[in-house]
Amino acid sequence: MTTADHGRPRIGVATCAAAPDLDEDGPLLLAALHEAGADPVPAVWDDPDVDWAAFDGVLVRSTWDYPLRRDAFLAWASGCRRTANPAAVLAWNTDKRYLHDLARDGVPTVPTVFAGPGEGLPDVGAGDVVVKPAVSGSAADTGRFRGTADPGARELAAALHAQGRTVMVQPYLAGIDTAGETSLVFLGGVFSHAVRREPLLGDRGVRRAVVVADVLGTVRRVDPDDAQLAVARAALDAAPGGRAALSYARVDLIPGDGGPVLLELEVTDCFLFLGSAAPPARARLAGHVLAALAGDLSR
Repeated sequence: MTTADHGRPRIGVATCAAAPDLDEDGPLLLAALHEAGADPVPAVWDDPDVDWAAFDGVLVRSTWDYPLRRDAFLAWASGCRRTANPAAVLAWNTDKRYLHDLARDGVPTVPTVFAGPGEGLPDVGAGDVVVKPAVSGSAADTGRFRGTADPGARELAAALHAQGRTVMVQPYLAGIDTAGETSLVFLGGVFSHAVRREPLLGDRGVRRAVVVADVLGTVRRVDPDDAQLAVARAALDAAPGGRAALSYARVDLIPGDGGPVLLELEVTDCFLFLGSAAPPARARLAGHVLAALAGDLSR
């Protein structure tokens, strides 16, 4: 790994124009990287004035505006010297059709059907459904409806298809209304902490995009049970390169009929609730990032 003049690796911490100073995790993350021996520098991923080649490596964090420009985002990521997590993992994870890959590998997931432009809205059975883009984030363009015949569901799907976007449809699993959504955070490939938050789709209709402040007010730290940990670890092991390749990951689970099921596996620009992580876990994250960007994960 090349280094800055004073011997410390220079790490670009990628964000977006809406969060140039990173999110609420930022101060803890930057402190951990600095204590690990790096010079972390927040920078907006699509800023033409940033010389990404000048960084020893890039940690992708708050790049929340990529869904409408995924091709440009992936081209940028693959052009970096190295990214943590790897660029190939980012390409896989930024399209939620990865859920089919995980389901094929035996990971319990929320049943999901995809429909591209020109295809009708698929029926996923009786009850409420969730409709959203396959490439999305922050719950943008996401809605809960009374089945796929609901005019609102059809209107949202038509609008997304008109933009050339693939739609995904899932049954709304009512267990989330009482148990909430549990996020298990892994740092440096090791389970760190878990939080539980209120469901985002408590009301029917299309919701506005979420910001971190919307979520933090409903969060409480929890201890996951063995079944939740098993699903989370199975999902990480099924990701490209497996758990060892991931400097950070968040596994979002909700209750299913037979136990916890995976709602999303987030390994791109997920919020990590680092305020709930113990200092050694944040140090492990920073150490893994430096090892990954040096091309050495033997530690």
